[in-house]
Amino acid sequence: MEEREDLKSILPYLPVVLRSSSLFWPSQVVEILKSLSDGPERSHVLSGELLSVAISDLRLSLSLSSEPLSPFASQGYALFFDELISREESRKWFEEVLPALANLLLRLPFLLELHYQNADGFVNGGVEAKTGLRILNSQEAGVVLLSQELISALLGCSFFCLFPVAARGDKHLPTINFEYLFASLYRSYNQMQESKMKCIIHYFERICANMPMGSVSFERKVLALEHHPLCISYPDAKFWSSSTIPLCQFEAHSSGLIEDQSREALEVDFANKYLGGGALHRGCVQEEIRFMVNPELIAGMLFLPALADNESIEVVGAERFSKYTGYASSFRFSGDYVDKREMDSLGRRKTRIIAIDALCSPGMRQYKMKCLVREINKAFCGFIDQSKYHQYERLFLEKGLTGSQHDQDGKEPDRTNKNSHLVNECNSTSMETCGGEFANRVTNNSQQSLVNEDSIGIATGNWGCGAFGGDPELKTVIQWLAASQAFRPFVSYYTFGESALRNVDLVTRWILSHKWTVGDLWNMLAEYSSQRLNGETDLGFFPWLIPSQPSHDS
Repeated sequence: MEEREDLKSILPYLPVVLRSSSLFWPSQVVEILKSLSDGPERSHVLSGELLSVAISDLRLSLSLSSEPLSPFASQGYALFFDELISREESRKWFEEVLPALANLLLRLPFLLELHYQNADGFVNGGVEAKTGLRILNSQEAGVVLLSQELISALLGCSFFCLFPVAARGDKHLPTINFEYLFASLYRSYNQMQESKMKCIIHYFERICANMPMGSVSFERKVLALEHHPLCISYPDAKFWSSSTIPLCQFEAHSSGLIEDQSREALEVDFANKYLGGGALHRGCVQEEIRFMVNPELIAGMLFLPALADNESIEVVGAERFSKYTGYASSFRFSGDYVDKREMDSLGRRKTRIIAIDALCSPGMRQYKMKCLVREINKAFCGFIDQSKYHQYERLFLEKGLTGSQHDQDGKEPDRTNKNSHLVNECNSTSMETCGGEFANRVTNNSQQSLVNEDSIGIATGNWGCGAFGGDPELKTVIQWLAASQAFRPFVSYYTFGESALRNVDLVTRWILSHKWTVGDLWNMLAEYSSQRLNGETDLGFFPWLIPSQPSHDS
């Protein structure tokens, strides 16, 4: 296998070694894994306590002894497999699942080599992109496309705590080994943590019994901080204020869950800037729960450093394996889930998850213009289809689009002077100043079919609220504005019983009845925020906007 730049970037973070352009396990690791793959009659690993010994031996063989496991991790493995699950479940794990998992890990070097042989050729918006496993650094837009089989082997490494971690902090990479999951289980046992473990173990049981053969893509999306003509850079307040894009439809749901929505939509992950948040620690709110029931999401934590303000992550294809009930401390694993989502041409399930991180504990500063712009751009970065904007750019340049594509009599307008004026203007300014005009023009007449060529909307809820402390009304409107500017046809919003949003359906219908644009609603939100910041009102945005509506405090 030829040495590649993408492999070189990820190699220090993988447990395998590169020799003579080929990937290998060290020989001692192979011996231990082969012993485990032959079952307990040979390995004698029949308990969680002995499993933790085998893990220590594997780590020693990988020279990871200088990176000791979290205190109590070994006791956590023993507690889970020897006390918390039934004797029958434990027997099945050690006689069937663990040998299959060890055999899968033996295949990791081969799976990686196969991956890199087929890593290029992914087409995104008509542009061929490389998709090899690599560190997708901050400000580096790109895609990694992994087979579900390779993901399962990587997560097997997480289970055995085989990933080197010493250099991860320098890259702002999140936790990837499972040691803290097991350590937390022992140090402060609760049913929530036990249920998180059951989701993970159930995933391994499923893939070891029947390996899924699809794929999952992980994309870092970036709004460029530099100014580039005719591309989407980080918009400023003027961009939002002047937008004439119409608001998309808004559907409010007082019950239900984002992951259960039945329409094709981008499903929002209320993310931490470190992907996965506390999923592999003690966290158990919206993002962490999603990572437990769709464990393939965890693979992204291996190679995706922390998100900057102008970045988001889109994951397409992650399969769901578990049912659950409850939330936070009441979270409980409730059995097997069979994912029936359709597959696309790349073998990805049509499950699209968008990770966007809101401001944490913003307090009154969330009403400052800088924070409003940061939040709407964060959502916009997640919701936008960058490849579609490349199509808009080509249409603009090739067809010389102006205010309308055709006159009413069917004749094309004169393009020469008008088009050259706008091209020159955009070449000398950024999307912050000309982007609104450009984006508005591409929604006219014949271009409308391009904008709405699919029906993929946004499924979201109280992003950045709850533990993060955001204003639910503010965040609702910000997401609606971002979805509309991104040409999404609808927002499907789950209120999760938030009292401040009990009238959201009425308010959004009132706004839509007045045919407001993105700019209109943004300007109202900006005015409200200024008054709130200056102490001129203490109302929520909805009762401020429509005074006849009762405040949620009344």
